[in-house]
Amino acid sequence: MARRKKGDAVSGWLCLDKPYDLTSTSAVTRVRRAYNAQKAGHAGTLDPLATGILPIALGEATKTVPFLVDADKAYRFTIQWGRNTTTLDREGETTGTSDVRPTRDEVEAVLAEFVGEVDQIPPNYSAIKVDGERAYDLARDGVEFELATRKVTIHSLRVLEAPDVDHVVLEMECGKGTYVRAVVRDLAARLGTCGHVDQLRRTRVGQFTEATAISLETLENLSYEARLSEALLPVETALDDIPALAVTDEDAFRLAQGRAIVLLPRQVETLKAELTPGDRTVSAMVGERLVALCEMRAGRLNPVRVFQLI
Repeated sequence: MARRKKGDAVSGWLCLDKPYDLTSTSAVTRVRRAYNAQKAGHAGTLDPLATGILPIALGEATKTVPFLVDADKAYRFTIQWGRNTTTLDREGETTGTSDVRPTRDEVEAVLAEFVGEVDQIPPNYSAIKVDGERAYDLARDGVEFELATRKVTIHSLRVLEAPDVDHVVLEMECGKGTYVRAVVRDLAARLGTCGHVDQLRRTRVGQFTEATAISLETLENLSYEARLSEALLPVETALDDIPALAVTDEDAFRLAQGRAIVLLPRQVETLKAELTPGDRTVSAMVGERLVALCEMRAGRLNPVRVFQLI
C-alpha cells in the first residue's frame, strides 16, 4: 500500500515578493508551510541580498517550473562606484578601489555594448557547479578556479537615475542565465573604475510581475483569515506562451492515461501557426482545467506531463 503524502494537495503558483536577507529556499519553506502543501519549488533563485519576484510553485504547478526558469526576467539595481568586492555586491570583501566616478552620460554612452547576445563570465559566487561542487562553496573555501564564458541575451539596459556621484540606478531586461553582478563588474571595468551591486530587485519573471506579487506578511495575514486561496494563481500561469488546445472529456481521459490522441487537420494547422519554430509543446485543456502538456508529432498529441487537477 502506497504511503499517503504529508500535507494538502494544493496546487498553483504564488508570486512572492521576496524580502531582503532571506534565501530562496527559506522563502519556499515558509510558503509551503503556510499552505501545508505536499510539494513546493521555486523558479529562479534570488540571492539573500536581492528582493522582488520569486515565483513559487505548489503541488502540480511544480511540473511547470522548467518553463518559467527559461523565461525572460527584469531587474532594477543600484551600482555603487569606487569598490570591487569578492562577491560583486556590497557584502563581499574589498578587492580593489578607485577614485573614478562615471557620470550618467558616460554610463549611457557605453550601455549599447552590453545589449544583445553577449559573452559573460558568471560570478565565482554563483550556484554553477564546478566538478560537482557549487562555485560559491569553492569560492568561500578559497579554491582558485575559472568559470567558462557563456552566451547570454540582454534585451535592454538603461539608466533610471543617478542620485549622487557614487551611485547609478539601472533597469535591465534579459534572458535566462544572465547575472546582474557580472554586468556591473564588466560595466565598471569598461568605464575604468571599480563598482559593485549595492541594491538589487527583480521586477519580473515571465508573466509574473510586481502587480501580482504578495509579501510574506500579507500571506501570513491571509493565513490567519483562512483566505490563502485568494493569493494562488492557476497552474497554467507559467504556460502563457504555450499554445493551448481545447480537448473533449474523452480525449482528456486518454491523455490522463498516457495515451496519445489524434488531431483534426484544422487543429494541426492552427497549432503550427501558433508554435514557435522548433517547438512542439502544447497545453491540452478541458475548459479552464489543464489536463496535460503534450508534444505534437505527426498529427498526434503525445502526453509528456499529466496533471491531476480537480
